[in-house]
Amino acid sequence: MRLRLPRSLTHIGFLLFACLLLATRPAFAEVEVELVEKPMNILVLYADDWRHDTLGIAGNKIVQTPNLDRVARQGMRFTHNCVTTSICGVSRATLFTGQWMSRHGNTAFKPFNTPWSETYPGLLRQKGYFVGHVGKWHNGKFPAEHFDFGRSYFGTHWVTQADGSKIHVTQKNEIDALDFLRARPADKPFCLTVAFFATHAEDRNPLQFLPQPQSMELYQDVTIPVAPNATDESFHRLPEFIANEKNEGRNRWHWRFDTPEKYQTMMKNYYRLASEVDSTCGRVLHELDTQGVLDNTLVIFTTDNGYYHAEHGLADKWYPHQESIRVPLIIRDPRMEASKLGHTNDDLTLNVDLAPTILQAAGIRPPKTMQGRDISPLYLADSKPQWRDEFFYEHAMLRSKDFIPASEALVRKDWKYFYWPEFDREQLFDLQTDPMEENDLVADPTQSKRLTEMRARFAELKAEAR
Repeated sequence: MRLRLPRSLTHIGFLLFACLLLATRPAFAEVEVELVEKPMNILVLYADDWRHDTLGIAGNKIVQTPNLDRVARQGMRFTHNCVTTSICGVSRATLFTGQWMSRHGNTAFKPFNTPWSETYPGLLRQKGYFVGHVGKWHNGKFPAEHFDFGRSYFGTHWVTQADGSKIHVTQKNEIDALDFLRARPADKPFCLTVAFFATHAEDRNPLQFLPQPQSMELYQDVTIPVAPNATDESFHRLPEFIANEKNEGRNRWHWRFDTPEKYQTMMKNYYRLASEVDSTCGRVLHELDTQGVLDNTLVIFTTDNGYYHAEHGLADKWYPHQESIRVPLIIRDPRMEASKLGHTNDDLTLNVDLAPTILQAAGIRPPKTMQGRDISPLYLADSKPQWRDEFFYEHAMLRSKDFIPASEALVRKDWKYFYWPEFDREQLFDLQTDPMEENDLVADPTQSKRLTEMRARFAELKAEAR
């Protein structure tokens, strides 16, 4: 007979428990007592439309993110983290389920079809965690019955409260997260997902990005650099079904970036929203520290998709370019050795990996339906484990192939193969010599062997995802 007792049990409590057990157990029973660590808490800080380089510590010389930079110095930052589908709802479904879009079934804005008992919030709650979600949901109706604490809202930067007053959505994220942390039962481990709406644009508002008034002093006297491929020439190098005024990426480029003045205004307000999210992350982490639980909490910061800042003459996301699919990932794990703190990792990690990583940290075996991998061996194992060097990317058509066509890709760190299924069109890019993906090599006869190999591997990974 083996008993697993938490290390938090006091010595007196342990002795009383042992005496009671010895007095009541059958004479033939052998008792082996094993002390186990206190279950780790989980905090997921989940921003919106925020690509990999929108962090000071990632080399961005404009945006101010001191709190997230500090988390990166206290943990590890993953520099080649990507999403398997670059759009809000699908990526969020992937976060919760650990599955590719092809398996969880949310192709845009509908609920995913994975049973709740196979999601990380569902599994954690079954194991006694106090589970909360605040902010954006974007997977059909918010399932409040599956959370101990749930507040869902998104779509506008200024939220109308019950008394008719307005509050900024990032402020509301902060208040709700702190309410959760202060109301949670002290005797249970917790999992909280803070799903920010920022830095997402308010699509129906001509201003697009609406930061808080006190943030307007930020970035006033700076000029935001424009990407070298934020040009009309780059736009017209895209396939003709993208490089036209019907395409929604081009339509939103007009909303945000079609004049130098508009570009500066939009990008400054976008960065202001990012700095506001950073401030809220800092206050949430400070609350954990004040409560004395920060050093028993796994902290993950990431985002749902990347974002074009006018590169290729586009705005928003959806397509398989690096600007769209690469997103930040910072993990602060109390189990991490001091010698690894502040380091970066350049392995190909994915949003599909986060659910199994969270479950393993909580001592829960991920279900076989999860397709991602636990990331923690990349920073906990004595020797580096074998890891992926490629992945399958997918995005469904939205509304029509003129509006947002479907796109798929085989992504490696050095090469990328695109496939546009509605047009049976392929593209091939050498990311080492052409990191901005401007020179399509699909028709280059010297790349025919590589194209054949990548086309075949693409088909294999696509089948595996499904």
